[in-house]
Amino acid sequence: MRTSKITRKTAETDISVELNLDGTGVYDNQTGIGFFDHMLDQLARHALIDMTVRCAGDLHIDDHHSVEDTGIAIGQALTEAMGDKRGIRRYGECHLAMDDAQVRCALDLSGRPFLICNLDMPTAKIGTFDTELVREFFQALSTHGGITLHIDQIHGFNSHHIAEAAFKAVARSLRDALETDPRKADAIPSTKGIL
Repeated sequence: MRTSKITRKTAETDISVELNLDGTGVYDNQTGIGFFDHMLDQLARHALIDMTVRCAGDLHIDDHHSVEDTGIAIGQALTEAMGDKRGIRRYGECHLAMDDAQVRCALDLSGRPFLICNLDMPTAKIGTFDTELVREFFQALSTHGGITLHIDQIHGFNSHHIAEAAFKAVARSLRDALETDPRKADAIPSTKGIL
C-alpha cells in the first residue's frame, strides 16, 4: 500500500496529513481556511488520492503559515508514500478548463524540486483568502514532494476559477504521474536507476 502519515508541529502550526495514493479521492480536510479546504478537496478528488488533513494554525495572524506548512506536510507525505517510485509513470500533464479559466500543468516526480508558477489572478483575495498563497502552497508542495512542477495560466478573469483550475490541473497531472505503468511495473522510471 502506498500510504503515509506525516505530522508537523511548529510554534505556528500543528498539522497531520494522511495519504493513500491508491485511493478513490475520498477527502476530509480541515485547516480552518474555507477556500483552502475547498482546494485541497479538489486536489484529492481529482488525483484520486485519499487525503485527510488537520491543521491548527496561527490564523489570528493570517493564513500564510497554515497554507505553506500544509504544503510542506503534503509534499513530505507524497514522498514517503511513493517510496522508491518503482513502477510509476513519473510524468503527468493536463490542460484544464474551468469556465473562463484555462490552466496547463506539467510535472515530473523527479526528486528535483523546481516550480514555475505563472498565475495572474486579478484580485488580491478570494473571499478572505490571499490569492498569493496559491503559489506559496505549490512552492512548498514542489520543494518537499521533490516535484518539478510547471503551472501556466492560458487565460482567465475570475480568481476563484483560475485558482481552482490550477489545483485541478495539478491533481490530474499527479494522478497520471502516480499511476502504475503496466509495461514497467517493476522498474524505476529513470536511466539512472534511482529517483
